[in-house]
Amino acid sequence: MSDAFQIPVPPSFHAVHADARGRLRLPLAEYRARYELCEDLAQMLVERAQTLRFDLGVTEADVLQRIGQGLREPGAGLQGGEPAWVLRRLAELLDWPWDEALGGAAG
Repeated sequence: MSDAFQIPVPPSFHAVHADARGRLRLPLAEYRARYELCEDLAQMLVERAQTLRFDLGVTEADVLQRIGQGLREPGAGLQGGEPAWVLRRLAELLDWPWDEALGGAAG
């Protein structure tokens, strides 16, 4: 069987869904779908984060904290450490400083 999946999943996302030995805790197809969901969500939040920063005149950390609160809501559809991963990826996409304490607050 050929593996037609072309998108490389970063090690940081693998760590979110791996056990202590590095084995995935969910089926490969679901893992890949979860990655695509989280990456798409982070990409989609870029414009929203920039708008919040401009409209509210708050710091980048404040914007990330507010978005992190929304990502932790059950309706966000994220599991386990995914909210923290999405928030960190968002900060990376925006080239904003990442505060490790903020990551813990999102997870």
